[in-house]
Amino acid sequence: MSLPIVSDADLARVRQRVRQAATERGFALVPLTKLLTAASELARNTLVHGGGGQLEIATVDRGALRGLQLTFTDTGPGIRDLDRAMTDGYTSGGGLGLGLNGARRLVQEFAVDSRPGHGTTVTVSAWVSGMPSPRPAAE
Repeated sequence: MSLPIVSDADLARVRQRVRQAATERGFALVPLTKLLTAASELARNTLVHGGGGQLEIATVDRGALRGLQLTFTDTGPGIRDLDRAMTDGYTSGGGLGLGLNGARRLVQEFAVDSRPGHGTTVTVSAWVSGMPSPRPAAE
């Protein structure tokens, strides 16, 4: 499912569609709330800093795990200093105050691809029951 992010009204639609998709996948309240918070921050970043873009919502399965993958894409100016943008406490204003690093902590998988002058893509994944525990090493 693809959703445009070009206005404040689209931010509400993003939250609504992510909530719907996560509920259909069986997310419990706390993981659902974390995913919605991350999606809200990333959608606002796409609109405000990227000049608009889109969200792709995909269901993902990895073995017994069920989850969602959200991909936010814009063709804006890109992130000039990604290391700084990923620092706790860094904000360029206007969002929920989480920043990219705060959104990263709310999901199980997080990736950013940004090139100045070419835009930004942020992909996050969240799993219905979290990530599996690492298997013990074979003896």
